[in-house]
Amino acid sequence: VQLVESGGGLVQPGGSLRLSCAASGFTFSNYIMSWYRQAPGKEREWVAAIRSGGSTYYADSVKGRFTISRDNAKNTLSLQMTSLKPEDTAVYYCVKGRDNYFRRNDYDYWGQGTQVTVSS
Repeated sequence: VQLVESGGGLVQPGGSLRLSCAASGFTFSNYIMSWYRQAPGKEREWVAAIRSGGSTYYADSVKGRFTISRDNAKNTLSLQMTSLKPEDTAVYYCVKGRDNYFRRNDYDYWGQGTQVTVSS
């Protein structure tokens, strides 16, 4: 299993950024996929999840600002982030679930992460 994130960077407050994750080594369409993040000195935080059929779930902190999506034909996961705030600064991880059901903190593979910094 390989999960490779991209798209992180430095953005001003109020700006937007789109993260992508290229997945390989497993049948992508069979599994729920999630984004997690971890800021320095803080615990890992679940951000959003999407089931194979497209059902989505969001943490309250990002609801209405972030949109998770997937392309099962291309084995890719995305996170469109808008109205970014300094508190969104973190390393963002693409995470594979153990099946196609939504359960927080139930995963088996992580990507290496991509840094998102929101600062003026």
